[in-house]
Amino acid sequence: MKKSEQVALCGVVAALCTLLMFMTGMFPFSTYALPALAGLLMVTVAVETGPTWAYTLYAAVSILSFILTPDKEAMLMFVAFFGHYPITKLLIERLKLKPLRAVIKLLCFNFCVVASYLVIIYVFRMPDVLTEFGEFGKYSVYILLGLGNILFVVYDIALTNVMRAYMGWFRPRFLRKGIK
Repeated sequence: MKKSEQVALCGVVAALCTLLMFMTGMFPFSTYALPALAGLLMVTVAVETGPTWAYTLYAAVSILSFILTPDKEAMLMFVAFFGHYPITKLLIERLKLKPLRAVIKLLCFNFCVVASYLVIIYVFRMPDVLTEFGEFGKYSVYILLGLGNILFVVYDIALTNVMRAYMGWFRPRFLRKGIK
Protein backbone atom coordinates (compact mmCIF):
# COMPACT_ATOMS: atom_id res chain seq x y z
CA MET A 1 0.00 0.00 0.00
CA LYS A 2 1.33 3.44 -0.95
CA LYS A 3 1.84 6.10 1.70
CA SER A 4 -0.97 8.21 0.24
CA GLU A 5 -3.35 5.24 0.46
CA GLN A 6 -2.29 4.60 4.06
CA VAL A 7 -2.89 8.24 4.99
CA ALA A 8 -6.27 8.23 3.24
CA LEU A 9 -7.36 5.02 4.97
CA CYS A 10 -6.28 6.38 8.36
CA GLY A 11 -8.12 9.63 7.70
CA VAL A 12 -11.35 7.88 6.80
CA VAL A 13 -11.16 5.51 9.76
CA ALA A 14 -10.28 8.40 12.10
CA ALA A 15 -13.33 10.31 10.89
CA LEU A 16 -15.61 7.28 11.35
CA CYS A 17 -14.22 6.49 14.81
CA THR A 18 -14.55 10.10 15.91
CA LEU A 19 -18.13 10.21 14.60
CA LEU A 20 -19.00 7.03 16.51
CA MET A 21 -17.46 8.43 19.67
CA PHE A 22 -19.34 11.71 19.22
CA MET A 23 -22.59 9.77 18.82
CA THR A 24 -22.21 8.29 22.31
CA GLY A 25 -23.84 11.46 23.60
CA MET A 26 -26.91 10.90 21.42
CA PHE A 27 -27.80 7.37 22.46
CA PRO A 28 -27.82 6.50 26.17
CA PHE A 29 -27.23 2.77 25.58
CA SER A 30 -24.13 3.37 23.49
CA THR A 31 -21.54 3.87 26.25
CA TYR A 32 -19.93 0.50 25.53
CA ALA A 33 -21.34 -0.43 22.10
CA LEU A 34 -20.07 2.51 20.07
CA PRO A 35 -16.51 2.51 21.50
CA ALA A 36 -16.37 -1.23 20.76
CA LEU A 37 -17.57 -0.59 17.20
CA ALA A 38 -15.02 2.20 16.78
CA GLY A 39 -12.36 -0.25 17.97
CA LEU A 40 -13.42 -2.75 15.32
CA LEU A 41 -12.58 -0.18 12.66
CA MET A 42 -9.00 -0.23 13.93
CA VAL A 43 -8.71 -3.79 12.59
CA THR A 44 -8.77 -2.54 9.00
CA VAL A 45 -5.91 -0.12 9.62
CA ALA A 46 -3.89 -2.70 11.56
CA VAL A 47 -4.27 -5.29 8.79
CA GLU A 48 -3.78 -2.95 5.84
CA THR A 49 -1.04 -0.66 7.16
CA GLY A 50 0.51 -2.41 10.15
CA PRO A 51 0.48 -1.86 13.90
CA THR A 52 2.57 1.34 13.86
CA TRP A 53 0.04 3.20 11.74
CA ALA A 54 -2.82 1.67 13.73
CA TYR A 55 -1.39 2.75 17.10
CA THR A 56 -0.77 6.25 15.71
CA LEU A 57 -4.38 6.37 14.53
CA TYR A 58 -5.51 5.11 17.95
CA ALA A 59 -3.60 7.96 19.62
CA ALA A 60 -5.13 10.55 17.28
CA VAL A 61 -8.68 9.25 17.78
CA SER A 62 -8.10 9.10 21.54
CA ILE A 63 -7.11 12.77 21.61
CA LEU A 64 -10.09 13.72 19.43
CA SER A 65 -12.38 11.63 21.63
CA PHE A 66 -11.09 13.37 24.73
CA ILE A 67 -12.05 16.70 23.20
CA LEU A 68 -15.26 15.84 21.32
CA THR A 69 -16.94 12.93 23.10
CA PRO A 70 -19.81 14.05 25.33
CA ASP A 71 -19.94 10.73 27.23
CA LYS A 72 -16.66 10.70 29.16
CA GLU A 73 -17.16 7.12 30.34
CA ALA A 74 -17.42 5.99 26.70
CA MET A 75 -14.30 8.02 25.88
CA LEU A 76 -12.45 6.34 28.72
CA MET A 77 -13.59 2.88 27.56
CA PHE A 78 -12.26 3.60 24.07
CA VAL A 79 -8.97 5.02 25.30
CA ALA A 80 -8.42 2.39 28.00
CA PHE A 81 -9.43 -0.72 26.09
CA PHE A 82 -11.60 -0.81 22.96
CA GLY A 83 -9.35 1.44 20.88
CA HIS A 84 -6.09 -0.41 21.27
CA TYR A 85 -7.18 -3.99 22.00
CA PRO A 86 -7.99 -5.00 18.39
CA ILE A 87 -4.49 -3.89 17.36
CA THR A 88 -2.87 -5.51 20.38
CA LYS A 89 -4.84 -8.69 19.72
CA LEU A 90 -3.28 -8.99 16.26
CA LEU A 91 0.16 -8.85 17.88
CA ILE A 92 -0.77 -11.33 20.63
CA GLU A 93 -2.17 -13.75 18.04
CA ARG A 94 1.34 -14.11 16.57
CA LEU A 95 2.43 -16.08 19.66
CA LYS A 96 2.53 -19.83 19.08
CA LEU A 97 1.28 -21.06 22.46
CA LYS A 98 -2.49 -20.73 22.82
CA PRO A 99 -2.53 -20.82 26.65
CA LEU A 100 0.06 -18.04 26.76
CA ARG A 101 -2.06 -15.96 24.37
CA ALA A 102 -5.12 -16.44 26.58
CA VAL A 103 -3.24 -15.44 29.73
CA ILE A 104 -1.77 -12.32 28.08
CA LYS A 105 -5.20 -11.29 26.75
CA LEU A 106 -6.80 -11.67 30.18
CA LEU A 107 -3.94 -9.77 31.83
CA CYS A 108 -4.31 -7.00 29.26
CA PHE A 109 -8.07 -6.75 29.86
CA ASN A 110 -7.79 -6.77 33.64
CA PHE A 111 -4.98 -4.21 33.64
CA CYS A 112 -7.01 -1.90 31.37
CA VAL A 113 -10.20 -2.19 33.42
CA VAL A 114 -8.50 -1.67 36.76
CA ALA A 115 -6.45 1.25 35.39
CA SER A 116 -9.54 2.91 33.90
CA TYR A 117 -11.42 2.70 37.19
CA LEU A 118 -8.42 4.08 39.05
CA VAL A 119 -8.44 6.99 36.62
CA ILE A 120 -12.17 7.49 37.21
CA ILE A 121 -11.70 7.46 40.98
CA TYR A 122 -8.47 9.42 41.38
CA VAL A 123 -8.07 11.59 38.27
CA PHE A 124 -11.72 12.45 37.63
CA ARG A 125 -12.28 12.53 41.41
CA MET A 126 -15.33 10.25 41.41
CA PRO A 127 -14.84 7.99 44.46
CA ASP A 128 -18.60 7.38 44.59
CA VAL A 129 -18.18 4.81 41.81
CA LEU A 130 -17.29 2.19 44.42
CA THR A 131 -20.06 3.15 46.84
CA GLU A 132 -22.72 2.87 44.12
CA PHE A 133 -22.52 -0.90 44.46
CA GLY A 134 -24.10 -0.59 47.94
CA GLU A 135 -26.27 -3.72 48.21
CA PHE A 136 -23.72 -6.01 46.59
CA GLY A 137 -21.37 -5.58 49.50
CA LYS A 138 -17.63 -5.41 49.61
CA TYR A 139 -17.19 -8.27 47.13
CA SER A 140 -19.15 -6.58 44.35
CA VAL A 141 -16.02 -5.23 42.65
CA TYR A 142 -14.60 -8.76 42.38
CA ILE A 143 -17.91 -10.19 41.17
CA LEU A 144 -18.21 -7.50 38.51
CA LEU A 145 -14.59 -8.01 37.45
CA GLY A 146 -15.26 -11.75 37.13
CA LEU A 147 -18.36 -11.09 35.02
CA GLY A 148 -16.34 -8.61 32.99
CA ASN A 149 -13.78 -11.34 32.28
CA ILE A 150 -16.55 -13.62 31.01
CA LEU A 151 -17.85 -10.85 28.76
CA PHE A 152 -14.30 -10.16 27.61
CA VAL A 153 -13.92 -13.79 26.47
CA VAL A 154 -17.17 -13.45 24.49
CA TYR A 155 -15.94 -10.14 23.01
CA ASP A 156 -12.58 -11.70 22.12
CA ILE A 157 -14.28 -14.59 20.31
CA ALA A 158 -16.54 -12.16 18.43
CA LEU A 159 -13.54 -10.00 17.53
CA THR A 160 -11.71 -13.08 16.25
CA ASN A 161 -14.68 -13.90 14.02
CA VAL A 162 -14.86 -10.33 12.71
CA MET A 163 -11.12 -10.41 11.93
CA ARG A 164 -11.47 -13.74 10.13
CA ALA A 165 -14.40 -12.41 8.11
CA TYR A 166 -12.46 -9.29 7.18
CA MET A 167 -9.27 -11.11 6.19
CA GLY A 168 -10.85 -14.21 4.68
CA TRP A 169 -13.99 -12.87 3.04
CA PHE A 170 -14.00 -9.05 2.71
CA ARG A 171 -10.39 -8.48 1.64
CA PRO A 172 -10.33 -11.10 -1.15
CA ARG A 173 -13.76 -10.15 -2.51
CA PHE A 174 -13.77 -6.37 -2.29
CA LEU A 175 -10.14 -5.35 -2.03
CA ARG A 176 -8.77 -8.11 -4.25
CA LYS A 177 -6.08 -8.94 -1.68
CA GLY A 178 -5.10 -12.34 -0.39
CA ILE A 179 -4.94 -13.39 3.22
CA LYS A 180 -1.96 -11.86 5.06
